[in-house]
Order: sequence, then structure tokens, then C-alpha cells
Amino acid sequence: MLFKRPDTETLYSALVNKDPAYEGVAYVCVTSTKIFCRFTCTARKPKPENCLFQDNIAQCLEAGFRPCKRCKPMLAYGSADATVTDLLTALEKEPQRRWREEDVSDMGYDTSTVRRVFKRRFGMSFLEIARLRRVGDAATSLASGDAVIGAQLDAGYESGSGFRSAINQFFGTSPAALKGKAFLKGDWIETPIGPMLAVADDHALHLLEFADRPALPAELKRLTARTGADMVLGRTPVTDAIGQELDAYFAGRLTTFETRLAGHGTPFERTVWDELRRIPSGAIASYSAIAERLEKPSAFRAVARANGANQIAIVIPCHRVLGADGSLTGYGGGLWRKKWLLEHERRVVEKEAVALAS
Repeated sequence: MLFKRPDTETLYSALVNKDPAYEGVAYVCVTSTKIFCRFTCTARKPKPENCLFQDNIAQCLEAGFRPCKRCKPMLAYGSADATVTDLLTALEKEPQRRWREEDVSDMGYDTSTVRRVFKRRFGMSFLEIARLRRVGDAATSLASGDAVIGAQLDAGYESGSGFRSAINQFFGTSPAALKGKAFLKGDWIETPIGPMLAVADDHALHLLEFADRPALPAELKRLTARTGADMVLGRTPVTDAIGQELDAYFAGRLTTFETRLAGHGTPFERTVWDELRRIPSGAIASYSAIAERLEKPSAFRAVARANGANQIAIVIPCHRVLGADGSLTGYGGGLWRKKWLLEHERRVVEKEAVALAS
């Protein structure tokens, strides 16, 4: 198994601290109640002597434990909620619409439930996402030279003062000052292991990260500072391209990505990232092995830092790098995702090998 499980003391400490890094990687079976839970379960933590740690749900069930009703470990973490999918699809069809709570109610959804689901998943409500998308589209129109009144009407603002206020609040400047300004566009892409934020312009992909990555806000600030471009909500042809490739990847039909990537990073970081992309799907490497390939055997720590600085997950496959002892090492999207991706790729490669042999 790719994941070398820590000792019981380390696992219990992670359980007490509700460490999300162990989501999907290990489960706790509580012998006093005969239930099993995720590490992030909000229930009161059991005593150490009542904890039995297992690697997967099958082991928990086979040992006679029932799934916890509070943390619901049987539900796949990150799977798309139908409410989220339906509303984001509706938003994509009408990005200029001024969405209100009544519109959400008319679609048959409870507004408080929608607010809670979106806040938990994206850190903002559906109405906030819709507003940012509308303002972002308007800013793009202004930047391309469109008249202020035209951008205002396209964005669904009947009041000129309301439109100017929204632009000022979001960008800290007037609508007229946005003419000729460059923007990056960010949008969410749903995957089987959670939503990802894709940031792109019309030419290349600048960032692809899981939406719950703790370092994401800092990465976005660093990206906008590096490019000198503000970010708005929206899609580009590059967003659509990487979305289609991710769908094919998770369906097991694609192992190599062709979407054009922006050339960020230092020369050394770009060299490391190029080396990462040479690791075949279904294979793994260590930091020291990569350093050896670069003919810099003593630079394994620098390789590790470059690996951590990668901001285009999956496409630049930093998840294929393990510790020298074969254990999982840190991964910004969570160790459970790293394990999932490696096992997914292994299954795809094995399936392809069987197909070729038959």
C-alpha cells in the first residue's frame, strides 16, 4: 500500500485535532459504541483505549462497525451536491442575471440550506458568487473598451449609481478606470474528490487548486501580484479545455494533459515541474531521485520546496512524489487526495495493460 500508516499515538493525536489531512486515509473504529468515524467528526472523541484505526471503510464494516450518523463516512468526501450542481449550472446559463433569494426559492430550494451548503463548500453564498460573476463580466467588458452604460446594462444593473458603487467596492476604482486593464478569470470545476479553482486568461492556465486548500488565498494574492492582473469570476476557452481534460482524466480516458500552462515560477522551479510531468501516470518518484535526474543530487530539499510551490495540481503531478521510504509526504490538497490520485492512476494503467494484452 502506498500510504505508510503512522503509529497509533500519531493517529490518535490527529483524531483529537480533527486533522483533515487524514480524511479518506484512515478511519477510527470506536470499540465502546461499535461505530466508525472520519477524523474530522465533531462528536466527542473516545478514549485512546477505545480506538481501533483502520485504513479503509471496508475494513471497518468487516470488523462489525456501523457508520457514524454525524460525520457520515460512507458518503464520498467532495462529491458534488445536486443543489450546488443545479444552481451553478443555472448561473452559467444566466451569468448576467441579478439572482435573489426568491429565485432560489422558486427553483424549489430552501434558501437557508443553499446558503449553508455553499458557505461550507466555497466559503461564500450562491448569491455572493452570482454577484461576483456579474461584476466580473462587467469589468471584462469595460476593460475591452465597452461603454460604461453598455457594461452596466449587460451586468443587469438598472441604476448607474448602483453599478459604479459595485465596481468601486470590488475593484477600488471607477468603471472608466478599468478600460484597457487585464484580468484573470477564476471558476470552479467539479471533480469526484472535490471542487477545484481554475484561474486562466484567454491563452493559458495560471492556477488549478482544490478549493479547500488552506494556502489558496495566499496563492491567489501571489498570482495577482506576479501578473499585475486582477482576478474576476468567469470562464475562458482555457477553463473549458482544462475542465474537459479533467473529466477525461477522472473517467480514466486521459493520462497526459495538453492545456497550455502559464510560465510562472523561478527557472529552477520550472525545471523541477518539467521533471514532474515526465513521471508517467501510475509511477512514483522521490525528491532525491528527481534531484539525481537534474544532476543536482544534493538539492533534494530545494526540489521539495519547488514541489510545494506548484500551483497547478494534477496537471503538474506533484502527487506522484513520495518520501524516500515510500510513504506519503505533505500534499496541499490533503493526504487522502494524494492517495486517491495515485490509486486511481494505478488502476487506469493496469486496465490499459490488460486491454493491450488481450
